Amino acid sequence: MKFPYSEKVLEHFRNPRNVGKMENPDGKGMEGSPACGDMVAVYLQVNPDTKVIEDVKFESYGCASNIATASIITELAKGKTIDEAKKITWKEATEELGGLPPVKAHCSVLAVEGLRSAIRDYEEKHGLVSAQEPTTEAVVRSRLKHVMNPMAGLDIVRTELVTKIDVNDGNVRILLDLPSNHQFAAAIREDILEKIESLWDVKEVKVVFTE
Repeated sequence: MKFPYSEKVLEHFRNPRNVGKMENPDGKGMEGSPACGDMVAVYLQVNPDTKVIEDVKFESYGCASNIATASIITELAKGKTIDEAKKITWKEATEELGGLPPVKAHCSVLAVEGLRSAIRDYEEKHGLVSAQEPTTEAVVRSRLKHVMNPMAGLDIVRTELVTKIDVNDGNVRILLDLPSNHQFAAAIREDILEKIESLWDVKEVKVVFTE
């Protein structure tokens, strides 16, 4: 039986490049795949004048394909401008690795989405988003679908932790069906703030827990 991974996939799995958390990144993105439990966080350091990605790091939780694709994505992105990096595709990543088993193709998609999420975070924080869509309940809900519920391995919207979203004149209020003293409450709150506070017209975000 032929081994499903190429030598290059195994090399990036055994010796991944650019691993680790970046303190005070210019942009950060996190994406997860509830289907298999894989998650990827991408951190960027961007030159403010040239918009070139000078450094990029990742943290990954998942299978060999997940780690290898996140590793190759960071290699492809480093040295590119943010506009160039946005054009990196999952097919390009897969080809760079010499192919992936079809059942693991979503891992390359996950890594690319993590990179794009980090770039979007950078652009929003630095006022580089050209089409400034007003923040609505639907926009907030869409962002919250990228906040994971550690208890279930699914996002907080699908697991119905979010019970209500109010958006009024730049003030966002999110009600969660979770006690404030829960072991994951602080981490979920921090992740929500990261996802919502960067929106261009948001003034304040309040996360309200059940007592």
